[in-house]
Amino acid sequence: CFFNMLIMFDLINYFRMKASIENILRKYQHDSTRLMDILLDIQDELGYIPEAYVPHIAELLGLSDADVEQTLSFYHFFSTRPTGKYRIYLNNSVVAYMMGRSEVAAAFEEALGIKFGQVTPDGRVGLFETSCIGMNDQEPAAIINNVIFPCLTPFRVREIVRDIKENKPVEEMINYQYGEGQNASEMVRSMVSNNIRKVGPVLDPHYKVGEALKKVISMSPEEVIEEIKKSNIRGRGGAGFPTGLKWEFCRKAHGEKKYIFCNADEGEPGTFKDRVILTELPRLLLEGMIIAGYAVGATEGILYVRYEYRYLKKYLEEILENARKKNYLGKSILGKEGFDFDIRIQFGAGAYVCGEESALIESAEGKRGEPRDRPPFPVEKGYLGMPTVVNNVETFCSVVKIILNGGEWYKSFGTEQSTGTKLLSISGDCRYPGVYEVAWGFSVNDILDMVGASKNQVQAVQVGGPSGSLIEPDEFNRILGYEDLSTGGSLIIFGHHRDLIREVVLNFTNFFIDESCGSCSTCRIVPVLLRNKIEKILNARGVEKDLDEMLEWAKLLKASRCGLGQTAGNPVVTSIKNFRHLYERMIQKNKEYDAGFDLQAAIRDGAEATGRIPIV
Repeated sequence: CFFNMLIMFDLINYFRMKASIENILRKYQHDSTRLMDILLDIQDELGYIPEAYVPHIAELLGLSDADVEQTLSFYHFFSTRPTGKYRIYLNNSVVAYMMGRSEVAAAFEEALGIKFGQVTPDGRVGLFETSCIGMNDQEPAAIINNVIFPCLTPFRVREIVRDIKENKPVEEMINYQYGEGQNASEMVRSMVSNNIRKVGPVLDPHYKVGEALKKVISMSPEEVIEEIKKSNIRGRGGAGFPTGLKWEFCRKAHGEKKYIFCNADEGEPGTFKDRVILTELPRLLLEGMIIAGYAVGATEGILYVRYEYRYLKKYLEEILENARKKNYLGKSILGKEGFDFDIRIQFGAGAYVCGEESALIESAEGKRGEPRDRPPFPVEKGYLGMPTVVNNVETFCSVVKIILNGGEWYKSFGTEQSTGTKLLSISGDCRYPGVYEVAWGFSVNDILDMVGASKNQVQAVQVGGPSGSLIEPDEFNRILGYEDLSTGGSLIIFGHHRDLIREVVLNFTNFFIDESCGSCSTCRIVPVLLRNKIEKILNARGVEKDLDEMLEWAKLLKASRCGLGQTAGNPVVTSIKNFRHLYERMIQKNKEYDAGFDLQAAIRDGAEATGRIPIV
């Protein structure tokens, strides 16, 4: 009788979960390209995605089991095992460690009685590590059930765990004021701070929604593109391709439908400027996307936002709905016949490689975020095989200001090759971490003065995140711009008390290993070999030849097909170039070869277990 009851209970749960999944699938009209949204909704409702339900999901979507499994297995935040009622993800970025992450992690483990990667025996709490979550200006930080907990301390951790044990909703664990601006709004209610330190034309809070759009509809699409070309604005995501030229290519491309994508998947450790724009100026961003839609003849826009910013979901959805009510989105926008355009939000699920435009498109189609071979480029064959423009958050925001003030006005900022302004996310060893809008052409020294970092106390600056360059003080006079130091917007400052090789280079190399999609053998293998060499040197077994080999091996990464693989060796290459003396302090002198293998250590455990004395 008891076992019959258990079977009945399992059957009830099975049919309940099956019905829940079918409701979610109906919500997306059984559209297989919305697989990401479907999996996200299932995980939100059940806490995980049971493997047993993969065949059912696949059948209802007209996919194979493998199609569903490959997407499910690719993304960091999807899980096929229960992750607990309370799911804690603690950021492991380099800045988090600089600000006390190790002590915070130890406090979580001690208070919960589990290690990272485990769930408590009662199944209530899961403790996990995750890469940078866009909070480098307020570290250490964690995500608990999509709520951000910044500025953590061991004491704060014990408070959180106490609340968890009392079964409090996560939203009630907030023990101090909300962040400033829209962070405190009813739709956000977040403890996150904006930390906007310097405002320029893009961040200007006096922006009036819709003014640029009203101006645009009095222009032809070609005139809009010409104004963007006149400004010489280049994409703000890092590659720096001319925006006007990209739009022109897309407009001239043949396709039944065209799309506008906004890349808000800022996964580069140290970058958080898009988070601030999404919070304080989302209408500016959306207006830029609408203008792009008008210019290229697109009818649909997709705002691809990283998973870590899902706490903004309700807020952003409400703003979209209000835009539809004002006819900024929808049919015949502002009375312009034939100007039909709408935007939906697509959240990722934790994959840095989706910052690459073709991987982002693959993800939005419900697939693994693997970069495509190019050509064809997205402007010719992008989302669903149709011409697609992909620009980042900052680019779309800048477009609105260009339309309002003109291309020549925009060119009055910056340098000849790098026009306009740049939003910088600055963190690390400085007095004022946060977001700064400056004109291209500022030197690194200027930046250090601005953020309260004494130059004689700064050992190095990482420009452009892990994929950028680690520069030394002799290079602090270099300027930020495409003609010198190009950056997507991240600068991390390291004082002289930091161990650059152990704390920075090793951390960044591990990041690239974790975030590789694994498609290219170069990206899959070489970073692991580089990490092994770094660890060998840190363990005092390195020789001079190891440095030369790392530089040679890193060249192989240029054969990778996307930016992640091609730049995965940059932490090693730029640190050897500019800080070789730090490596040379640790390597063995007058020794040409060391395998790095310690036979004594390798057999120690076995010898102790058997009571034998090794003869080595």
